[in-house]
Amino acid sequence: MEIEKSLYDNLQEFFGFDTFKGDQEAIITNILNKKDTFVIMPTGGGKSICYQLPALMSEGTAIVISPLIALMKNQVDQLRAFGGSDSIAHFLNSSLTKGETNMVKADVTAGKTKLLYVAPESLSKEENLQFLKSIRVSFVAVDEAHCISEWGHDFRPEYRKIRQVINGISDNIPIIALTATATPKVQSDIRKNLQMNDATLFKSSFNRPNLYYEVRAKNNVVKEIVKFIKNNSGKTGIIYCLSRKKVEEIAEVLNINGIKALPYHAGLDAKTRADTQDKFLMEDVEVIVATIAFGMGIDKPDVRYVIHHDIPKSMEGYYQETGRAGRDGGEGVCVAFYSKKDIEKLTKFMKDKPVSEREIGTQILKEVIDYSESSVCRRKQILHYFGEKFDETGCTNMCDNCRSAKTYFDAEEDLLKILGFIRDEGQKFDDHHIINVFIGQNNQPISAYKHDTHPLFGSGKEEGVNYWNSLLRQAELAGFIRKDIDHYGLLNLTEDGKKYLKNPYALKFILNRPMENTDEDSSEEVSQGTGTLDSQLLLMLKDLRKKIAKQKSLPPFVIFQDPSLEEMCIHYPISTEELKKIHGVGAGKALKFGAPFVDLIKKYVEENDIERAQDMVIKSAANKSALKVSIIQNIDRKIALDDIASSKGISYEDLLKEVESIVYSGTKLNISYFVDEMIDQDRQDEVYDYFRSAEEDSIKAALAELGEEDYTYEDIQLMRIKFLSELGN
Repeated sequence: MEIEKSLYDNLQEFFGFDTFKGDQEAIITNILNKKDTFVIMPTGGGKSICYQLPALMSEGTAIVISPLIALMKNQVDQLRAFGGSDSIAHFLNSSLTKGETNMVKADVTAGKTKLLYVAPESLSKEENLQFLKSIRVSFVAVDEAHCISEWGHDFRPEYRKIRQVINGISDNIPIIALTATATPKVQSDIRKNLQMNDATLFKSSFNRPNLYYEVRAKNNVVKEIVKFIKNNSGKTGIIYCLSRKKVEEIAEVLNINGIKALPYHAGLDAKTRADTQDKFLMEDVEVIVATIAFGMGIDKPDVRYVIHHDIPKSMEGYYQETGRAGRDGGEGVCVAFYSKKDIEKLTKFMKDKPVSEREIGTQILKEVIDYSESSVCRRKQILHYFGEKFDETGCTNMCDNCRSAKTYFDAEEDLLKILGFIRDEGQKFDDHHIINVFIGQNNQPISAYKHDTHPLFGSGKEEGVNYWNSLLRQAELAGFIRKDIDHYGLLNLTEDGKKYLKNPYALKFILNRPMENTDEDSSEEVSQGTGTLDSQLLLMLKDLRKKIAKQKSLPPFVIFQDPSLEEMCIHYPISTEELKKIHGVGAGKALKFGAPFVDLIKKYVEENDIERAQDMVIKSAANKSALKVSIIQNIDRKIALDDIASSKGISYEDLLKEVESIVYSGTKLNISYFVDEMIDQDRQDEVYDYFRSAEEDSIKAALAELGEEDYTYEDIQLMRIKFLSELGN
């Protein structure tokens, strides 16, 4: 009884909670009783308390082995905040100086430190090993224990040495291993490697009922993401990408479109990464765009959506990353974008790996493909992957497949053929081979096993690959067959499969919806929208432009150019923010001239009941944004334009085009210093007078009027830039 009483007192005192969640109490009691403990608990289930509380209550120091420096720092900070003392928890890793390391060791030796976080690489260093032998260790916690297994999604070879290090410290140290994702195969690897076959297993359900899962074909992905975030404004989310380059790119596009986003990946320095995490936790930033490095141990309970720009490499990775949404039990939307091209890329990455690693990687990736392409309840598939049975009626429309109309087919007859083939051929083939037999696809393995002469060869050609894929996937989900992942994913009959062969019954399976073809847009090619142009509105906008031009004694083209007005008649911007997204309208122009245009469009939209396409044009990440900034800075320093062009490695003509687009978007540039060098004052005045009264800003028309013998094309272009900048911006 004593443990129980002090357990609740300590829970209240250290963490401020009155009750334990799920198995927490039983787990903590088990470790306090010095028994090996194996905890499988999904993200957000409260794993860390399972070793933090017993460490605070035990004599000596608990060693916590953790794979990420950011994760250690985060937990140590939290513990110090709870415990009120800076020496209660420390970490020992490569980020510390010699002096800091000595301070940590002094606190531990003095008995002030209850938890010592260690990276697996630091654990095996001889000096650390000698130090750990000299102190009293209460128990060892192995966090993220799936890193032990090659079948886990974050395999770390150093994790496989943990057991021998523990044996080197002392005999009979209790171990608690914890993971948020472990398939039955990974669980057995962890037990074997840590030599804890007798450990008590505590496994919580992997079902997160508040999460909604959806997989979309990867079309216009950037536009889709911006649209999704705009429709969920005020909520925080994470976007995962597979490459650092894509992370930077997407973060830039989001910012250009008025969404506060920051990139996060291993290529950024530690301080930037820590600042980014803090900003996310403090809600100074709405969205983090990250590689998988982000989120490990980040305790933000109210992440409302997780978007996968690229499909992940494994179901464990997918489960863990989606698991960062809705940890408070509130809304959590998980959207993944899937394309065959991504799968090809991931397969290519594996080509250079050793054979065994490639075999494993291929099988792990195959599960992701099956999940993405299947029309069966997503939750049922996820839970099946982690060895848990789930009846899809419990999904309550919390995935796209359960919300969609389904096509069912009678499975009995063909299922019997498949199960019979697996049994008769000695359970030696994977799904790929079996499907090739049924659709009559001859290849080297088929002819080697003489399956091209098998009576079933080609018997299912009519139905096609998608049908047989659907059948095999659901035979596995229904428990009739099992993949032997230790042996290349060969299909074996289960007891239920054998029973079904003896006593078959009518069954309906769901046909997979083939994924539509996907196109990969890069954020430079984001659609600029191709709606139809509203010619009635265009006339009204031109009249308004004429009126304002007259009031301000300016030519109409100085206010907005025709292409900008035309785009307004496609997208109907009804706020200054939306107007800024129109091509050729920068913040300066929108503020200076925008209000009457926005008012007119708003009124027009209301009076004519116009349904505005909500996917307002998405501004692409201007490839040249850095170039533009640099040009503006150089002009501010009064550097000659031809010198700027040669320093940037572009032609003088191209430079003038860049300068022109800057000015057309509403930025004021003072190029008088250069114009005065090139064109004398009288000729400047003449061109100015011409543009002041011109109806259009055509350079050709200006040359025809002013005489081509007196001016070059570039002269007029320069003067037009100066004119627009001084009068329009």
